[in-house]
Order: sequence, then structure tokens, then C-alpha cells
Amino acid sequence: MSDDLRLVYTGSRVEGLFLEEILEENGIGVIRRDTLSSSLQAGWVDGSPEDAVRLFVATEFKDEALKILREYFDSLEKK
Repeated sequence: MSDDLRLVYTGSRVEGLFLEEILEENGIGVIRRDTLSSSLQAGWVDGSPEDAVRLFVATEFKDEALKILREYFDSLEKK
């Protein structure tokens, strides 16, 4: 990955897709790397469902993205 991108999330595919949508709704572009899906298509399995997806954002949006993700995870803990 480029130095201009920062990792903001590693986790399940389902939650990663949801978080990607939240970030994009807030004007933050996301690059998703789905290692499990990619490896299955290639004919082998790499990774696990718990860490299958990584979300990257531009360095300039890292702090804002992490704030949005933190708010999301905090709201889950309050339930």
C-alpha cells in the first residue's frame, strides 16, 4: 500500500462493508482489501473471517475516519 494510505480497520467482511459505507457517506473515500475473498478466488485460503477485510483511507482523512469508527464502536458498547 502507498504511504498516502492509512489502515483504519481490520476485521470481518460484513462489518467492514458496513463501515466502508459509513465512511463514504461522510465523504471519506475507502480502499477495501478483502484477503479472504481474493484468496478463495485464486484457489487457496489466506486469513480468517475475523480479519478478512482491511480498510484504508487517505492520510489526510485518517483522524476523521478513526473518530467516526470510534463513535460507531462506542455506540455498540452502550447497548
